[in-house]
Amino acid sequence: MKKIYFLCTGNSCRSQMAEGYANVLLKRQYECRSAGVETHGLNSYAVEAMAEDGIDISQQKSTLIDPDYFNSADLIVTLCGDARDRCPVIPPQAQSIHWPLPDPAKATGTHEQKMTVFRQVRDEIKKLVAGLA
Repeated sequence: MKKIYFLCTGNSCRSQMAEGYANVLLKRQYECRSAGVETHGLNSYAVEAMAEDGIDISQQKSTLIDPDYFNSADLIVTLCGDARDRCPVIPPQAQSIHWPLPDPAKATGTHEQKMTVFRQVRDEIKKLVAGLA
């Protein structure tokens, strides 16, 4: 089975949402994981936004890049410039894609204002992941 690795800075929002969608939309085609160049913990707004769309990511963990999985991946997707810039050298067998998405964790304001930003990023991620099918 082919492998996809979704990478962002802290593996707390964007890459977690991408993994959640990929595990539902691509599960027959790919093994899907996410990681970060750092770990920041799973963002509760990301969990809430995904739950609104019927995807439960509440049990996912914020993890660092696993060199073995990274080196065996068929597709590596970076979801922010920091991850793209700090990512290890892409292995020769892997294709890489960069999705320059805004960091929803930087959203400010009320709970609802933050959720609006998370929903926008979530919906874009869903479209991008669906496009990999």
